[in-house]
Amino acid sequence: MNLLFEHALTVFMAFFAIMNPIANTTVFAGLTGRMGKSEQVKVAVKSLTITFVIIVLFSILGKSIFHLFGITLPALRITGGILVFLVGYHMLQGKSSKLHTAEDNNDSDVAVSPLAVPLLAGPGTIATAMNYSSAGGWGEIIITISAFAVLCLITFVCFIFSSKIISAIGESGLGIVTRLMGLILAVIGVEMLIGGVTDVISTVS
Repeated sequence: MNLLFEHALTVFMAFFAIMNPIANTTVFAGLTGRMGKSEQVKVAVKSLTITFVIIVLFSILGKSIFHLFGITLPALRITGGILVFLVGYHMLQGKSSKLHTAEDNNDSDVAVSPLAVPLLAGPGTIATAMNYSSAGGWGEIIITISAFAVLCLITFVCFIFSSKIISAIGESGLGIVTRLMGLILAVIGVEMLIGGVTDVISTVS
């Protein structure tokens, strides 16, 4: 039970760090600041629903995608590790990674873009989901989806109370949170990379 809990906590922390709901709350507030409370709730629900569906699909279909494109798990771990490390590296500098930011777009439906994609369900999030869910059977898939569902609920609460959270932590607090999440992500990325390289070496030898 302890090992299961530790694994679930590891998956949750990986998702939490890469999605960084505190930092994304500021983006949500900027995009929906002129909307009424009911409109903000609709945008939050839609963006997180789309994000959750995307992660669920990649978590369940991960192995099928591997077989379809001839991708191996070590290759995913190495690539995913690099992506996650890059996101963490940029966050350590107090910046938003280009992997999880969008160029200015004229699409009025901000729930789809840039909120759902690429801010919440970016390449790093997808790679993390596929890495943890594809490592084992249905148990790992359920843990991955459940951990992400909890994170979506937390993110929803952050979005709804975005103005209060931003005023409470301030700019300096946001910078500290971003750098801490970046450090965690960088370590997780290196761990994924080491796991992938180790798998390749063991296969060759």
